Amino acid sequence: MTAKKKKPAKIDAKFIQYDHLDKIGEIAVYYGFTPMKSPGIIKQDLDAAKDILEGDYVDDETERHGKLPLHAEEKIAVMRMYQEHDLQSLPQPVMMYFKDPCRGAIKKSGYHRYADLEILGSSGAIAEATLIQAARVMLMEQGYGSTAVEINSIGDRDSIARFARELTAYYRKNINSMTPECRQLMKRDVFELLASHAPGARELNEHAPRAMDFLSETSKRHLEETLEYLEALKIPYTINNALIGNRKYCTETIFTIVNTEIADKKGKLQRVLALGVRYNGLAKRLAMKRDIPGVGISLLVPDSDPRLRKPVKKMRRPVASFIQLGLESKLISLEIIESLRQVKVPLYLSLAKDRLGAQVSSVEKYHTPYIIVMGKKEAVERTAIVRKTETHAQEIVTLELLPKHMKKIAD
Repeated sequence: MTAKKKKPAKIDAKFIQYDHLDKIGEIAVYYGFTPMKSPGIIKQDLDAAKDILEGDYVDDETERHGKLPLHAEEKIAVMRMYQEHDLQSLPQPVMMYFKDPCRGAIKKSGYHRYADLEILGSSGAIAEATLIQAARVMLMEQGYGSTAVEINSIGDRDSIARFARELTAYYRKNINSMTPECRQLMKRDVFELLASHAPGARELNEHAPRAMDFLSETSKRHLEETLEYLEALKIPYTINNALIGNRKYCTETIFTIVNTEIADKKGKLQRVLALGVRYNGLAKRLAMKRDIPGVGISLLVPDSDPRLRKPVKKMRRPVASFIQLGLESKLISLEIIESLRQVKVPLYLSLAKDRLGAQVSSVEKYHTPYIIVMGKKEAVERTAIVRKTETHAQEIVTLELLPKHMKKIAD
């Protein structure tokens, strides 16, 4: 008796099937993230993290729990997943949405992890901007309508080394006026003393060198571009010199999204709602063959709406691909994506790619019916070119009317 052949799974032309997606995660998908099963943390990850777990937090005196965990072991697991699943062979960057924390992560008290967004393979400031914008929209959906960003930069390896030398010299000059606790922190790690809010540390650190004063030209430009994106998106921000990541693997930017209301909707106080960090220095530390730029953000929502955690099995297939040319268009690209998300028009994105050829080749494989193109001229005029892929017919549409125009096409 011969076994019956299984019929091939039917492909739905209008929808994409998803695993590991929930309702709130739909926002991440609109911004180009792919829902994935969070990697399990294995002994190999914990062994690799052993010498960097000490000091793997951000000290914040405004929080009830005092310390914001960075979770180095999870970043290591994500890097391992990237390598083992050959994600470097995919179009870069790889943008991942994890609705659950990594399985087997070290439990660190105080914060409820809500979701994580990770971007690997992009060293550009657009990665930070995309994470911050997507996270803010997700927080808004949870009821946090008034948020701001606090950000700092410790720069690349050379910047960090220069800063560490100056910081050490400053503390040594003031060692006689230090409390015993401050001296102990300095002996352990000058960066821990800088981030400390222990008695005696505050006044000492007010006059300490600032990380941003020692940035290399490349790191300075990276921070400036990140701030340009925030300004273009009208996201309020402040520079927080006390935000210092774990210098053993963190590089460049570290940032938080904070609740600017006195209390949240349920009367509970929690100021920091998300914590993000760039970790370009991690791959080499794990003895990988090449540097893999990485940046991620963890949402720390204390009470979530259960309706937003309901599983989602499919989403509408994108009707258009978005191509941007030049910094001017890139700066307002996230604004355009949000306006189209609000009317439920999904796009294929390649925001981290600067060259036209790379964007076009990425777009061609998706075969979307339409392409939205924005160059420098369109950015200045606040317009976009909407081109029909099949006929190459195109029209110029103002950004104000673009959501309505694309919604009509999508329907």
